[in-house]
Amino acid sequence: MTGQSCFAADYAQARDMFCAAARAADAAIESIPHPDPGPSGGVLSCDTAWLGPKTAPHVLVTISGTHGVEGFAGSGAQVDALRRIAGSSLPADVAVLMVHAINPHGFAWARRVTEDNIDLNRNWIDFTAPLPLNKGHDALAPALYPTEWNDAAQAALLAGITDYAAQHGAAAMQAAISGGQYCHPRGIFYGGAKPGWSRRTQTALLTGMLGHAEQVVIIDFHTGLGPRGIGEQIVTVPRSSPQFARASAFFGAAITSTHDGSSSSAVLVGDGLSAAPALLPHAKVTAMALEFGTVPEDQVVAALAADAWLHAHGDPLSPQGRAISANVRRAFYDDSTDWQGMVVCQALLACRQAIAALHRKA
Repeated sequence: MTGQSCFAADYAQARDMFCAAARAADAAIESIPHPDPGPSGGVLSCDTAWLGPKTAPHVLVTISGTHGVEGFAGSGAQVDALRRIAGSSLPADVAVLMVHAINPHGFAWARRVTEDNIDLNRNWIDFTAPLPLNKGHDALAPALYPTEWNDAAQAALLAGITDYAAQHGAAAMQAAISGGQYCHPRGIFYGGAKPGWSRRTQTALLTGMLGHAEQVVIIDFHTGLGPRGIGEQIVTVPRSSPQFARASAFFGAAITSTHDGSSSSAVLVGDGLSAAPALLPHAKVTAMALEFGTVPEDQVVAALAADAWLHAHGDPLSPQGRAISANVRRAFYDDSTDWQGMVVCQALLACRQAIAALHRKA
């Protein structure tokens, strides 16, 4: 079985492949239906597969589709792992929970965001407190959010980003665009006004299925940042923290942090990895994003800006809309066999490293 055969053409096929692989691995499967339909009226759901003893004290959790369209890669990695890691081969004290398509709406519609235009990795904040401000994003809004999407708008977007970086630095530019914003509901990297369906679902899954766990490792699969095909291992805690020390011990010295400039990611507001330890206060939680590069960052931002314009002002089913959606997919998923092979190999290695580390910590 080749790694490439693990990748699907669309969400529906990805879900079928995941569930089939889970059944073949004798995993326990649960499905949480999404309230909205897919593009052709099909059913959407987040599906889970549990391998190993239900009471295992040490659990590896893998998550795909946090950012919808990025689920093409994450789903492929999970299907490959299911075909190679059977529950019977796990140590008796280790279990694996795979969460497939936590944002099924974004996956099905080839969007990074949820049905509410929420970036799930900016939604994990306390909405009873004042919302975080992002003045840099506000300054870039005229370039990011044109009323028409054409060559002139794209040129203005590039010029706006370039000028901001020249004035404030590349890191400040990246933080302004992608760090998270709460003032532009139709914009990119929008954190929402309340917890969305995907956040509520993930909260229920982690608290409901891991209440007994003593050690938890979370690997959240992402795409769109960094060099093509390289799986950057990102944590959202400082190097001085116990979680960073555990991640380094589990996965090696290549671990990067959003806190010190070593990561291709900006410091985020409201990401799920940072929120996970509070959901599982009884366990030692080591959370890592495995981020696979695709195309240059300016192309990713342009694809997202076009998608935001499309769903604010355009027609997703028009020829222009279909072209924009196809470009979003290309920005976050490379369907070439070499890139797919890099994804499954690095993802499987990370899963096996986590399982071995969890067993050693028993």
